[in-house]
Amino acid sequence: QDPFGSLSPRMRIRDIVGEGLEVHFPHLDEKEVDAKVASVLMEVGLDKSVAERYPHEFSGGQRQRISIARSLILEPEFLVLDEPTSALDVSVQAQVLNLLRELQSKRSLTYLFITHNLSVVQYFSDVVAIMYLGRIVEYAPASELFNNPRHPYTRTLLEAVPSLGPRKPFEPITGDVPSPLNPPAGCHFHPRCPLLRDEPENSPLRQKCQSQYPEKTRRGESFVACHAAE
Repeated sequence: QDPFGSLSPRMRIRDIVGEGLEVHFPHLDEKEVDAKVASVLMEVGLDKSVAERYPHEFSGGQRQRISIARSLILEPEFLVLDEPTSALDVSVQAQVLNLLRELQSKRSLTYLFITHNLSVVQYFSDVVAIMYLGRIVEYAPASELFNNPRHPYTRTLLEAVPSLGPRKPFEPITGDVPSPLNPPAGCHFHPRCPLLRDEPENSPLRQKCQSQYPEKTRRGESFVACHAAE
C-alpha cells in the first residue's frame, strides 16, 4: 500500500527481495538466492544491478516494483494487493497496473485487489465485491456490476465517479458513516439509503430494512444484499 514505508531503509534490495527465500528455503546458498533475486527483479522491469542499492535511491514506482518482486520470489499462486497504486502518480499507476496484468498472465496468478478507486477496478478486475461497513453488499462480474449496478450503495458510488460524458444527475449519500463496531440494526445502509428517503415511516419496506439484515440473493448475474434490489 505504501511503497515508501514498506521497505526497510537499512536493507539492500537484494536482502529485502531475498529474505523470503532465506526464511523458507534455508538450504539455498548465497549464489542461488542472488540468481533468483536477479531474475525476479528483471521480471518486474528493474536491472539486476539494483540489488546492491537501498530503497531511498528509488522512486515510488520503482519501490512498488521492488515490493512486487519481493512478493513473487516465493512463486505464489494467490496475491493480496491492498491499494497497490493509491500512493502513486496516475502515469505510474498505469505502469504498475500493466505490469501486474502481465505477471498475472505469465504466472497464472489470482489477485485479490483491494481498492477504493472504481476506475482501476473496472480496468483491472474480472469479478467485483462491493463492501459497506465490512460486509459485502453486491458481488458480480465486473461488466455486469458497472453496466447494471443493483445495490443503492453501488449505484451511488458509480454515480460519484467523474465522467467525460454528459453530466448525469447525482444525489450524494447523506448522513455520517456509522461505526463499524456498532452498526445500525437491520440493513446497515438503511439510515443513508436513497431508496428509503421517500418511504413512509410505517411502510413495510422501511420496517423490514430497519429490522432485518438482507441475505444476498441472486439478481441476474449479481448477488445483492438488499430488500429493495430489482
